[in-house]
Amino acid sequence: MSYEIKLPLFEGPFDLLLFFIERDELDIYDIPISQITKDFLDYIRHLETMNMEVASEFILVAATLMRIKAKMLLPRPVLDEEGKEIDPREELVKHLLEYKKYKSVLSELAKFEEDRSQLESRGNITRELKSLSENANVEWELLNLDLYKLLKVFQRVMERYEYELNRPSHKVIQWPYTLEQQKKYILQKVGKESRVSFSQIIEDNPTKIAVIFNFLSILDLLQLKLITMHIGIGFNNFWIESFEAVRSN
Repeated sequence: MSYEIKLPLFEGPFDLLLFFIERDELDIYDIPISQITKDFLDYIRHLETMNMEVASEFILVAATLMRIKAKMLLPRPVLDEEGKEIDPREELVKHLLEYKKYKSVLSELAKFEEDRSQLESRGNITRELKSLSENANVEWELLNLDLYKLLKVFQRVMERYEYELNRPSHKVIQWPYTLEQQKKYILQKVGKESRVSFSQIIEDNPTKIAVIFNFLSILDLLQLKLITMHIGIGFNNFWIESFEAVRSN
């Protein structure tokens, strides 16, 4: 038994974000960034599964959401000149509100466009109909065909072919890591060795994406107060241990 998955198509990434916010009745001024990032990435992965090209603006917004999520996990918030904490979601909320404002008038503009399309422009209708009939007449076109016109058509076809051949494509790669998996991995490692340096975790899997996932997992565990951190020896190195080990000492 086979089934077909149908995904709704959205005009842009902000249209998709507003859909999630309205669907789950979320507060646009207090967006749960972790939840909406997961929904956004799931939609992009489904598009990739269906062999549909993902536009660059969707990838840009996905990267922005993950950057905001990383900022919100940092233990030290960013402060403005007056010493107030800056919400990493502030700029995203601003763009969403602007998009929502312009989207609200699209229905009116569409109605104006439809009404305008029903109007007929003034002009010499007889001459225009004659011109259209001549252009649609294949025999008339063949009579006026020459080598120059053929070469111009060939040139346009080759230019279009080159453009299609070299058109940039975007692909979302599904990495074999998740924050939940890496948090469990770090807790298990700390549980076995009681105290682990960040350089040891990097040595286990030195790939760039693994380092990022492990670092974000450590920040999340710090926020959940499941581990604690101590400054270690060496550049950008630190030690982590579980709160249970600290209490027992």
